[in-house]
Amino acid sequence: MTSIKTRPGSPGAQILGLGAYRPRRRVTNDELAQTMDTNDEWIQTRVGIAERRWASEDETLVEMACAAGGKALAASGLAPDEVDLVILASASLRAPIPGIGPQVAHRLGIPRPGAFDLNAGCAGFCYALGMASDAIRTGDARNVLVVGVERLTDVTDMTDRTTAVIFADGAGAAVLGPADEPGIGPVAWGSDGDQYTAIEIAAGRSTMTMAGQAVYRWATTKLTETLTEAMDKAGVTAADIDVFAPHQANLRIIESMVKKLGFGEDTVVARDIVQSGNTSAASVPLALTALLESGQAKSGDLALVLGYGAGLTFAGQVLRLP
Repeated sequence: MTSIKTRPGSPGAQILGLGAYRPRRRVTNDELAQTMDTNDEWIQTRVGIAERRWASEDETLVEMACAAGGKALAASGLAPDEVDLVILASASLRAPIPGIGPQVAHRLGIPRPGAFDLNAGCAGFCYALGMASDAIRTGDARNVLVVGVERLTDVTDMTDRTTAVIFADGAGAAVLGPADEPGIGPVAWGSDGDQYTAIEIAAGRSTMTMAGQAVYRWATTKLTETLTEAMDKAGVTAADIDVFAPHQANLRIIESMVKKLGFGEDTVVARDIVQSGNTSAASVPLALTALLESGQAKSGDLALVLGYGAGLTFAGQVLRLP
């Protein structure tokens, strides 16, 4: 019987570079209060957001993805033709066909890569990161560009204060490559599909609805075990973690996770939600990039990341910052 050959992979994968794009327009809570029944105190008390970024007409999903992906490529030191796989995570594509992954790759000058879109809600970037890491380890890819990009303002009812004050736009990207010493731990992922209607754009609708209290209870009671699983799979403990960067959904959820995991004052915690709002699949790379650019985090730090959202889906990993 003829044997099927497989390609040799790498012992591990690592992040070679990160990049981010934030839309030009800043929208404060006071600005929102002019058009809906809300105020700065109400918003900051409930979700911790002071301002968010909304994309203008020219800041399309493709444009933002290319801007973030180009920065990640430049930071990685790789040429576009060295990338052979592009994974684009988004939950806000307005047209189902075609996906924009191939278009983004073409715009960045990446010749004929494997390219596809992935929709796992706000967990999309971490899902894509896990798939990219595995592709490198199995030999199916050598270098991978992962992009999380959202224009949630396209799918948000601006008269609904339960969602309009939260969701925002932006893009974050990472370039991954092979590593003798793994820089990305095994993914801890899963879903709770019995709550699939908690965050949805129902058939026949064009905007998103969210059962905020149900999602809050789920995130604060169910996801700590996922973070612990991610650390266990990577062979580390909370004491080893330098940076904690969960999905930027709600500041109270972040603080609850910090407390439950027992992180001390030495652990840098991403609170990008205060300035950026909830950017879904873009939130984790945006938060990591902000920490590195501000100097709060540094190259070589060990980070614990977690994405979670519509589905309900969740995914977490331990990774080494580039």
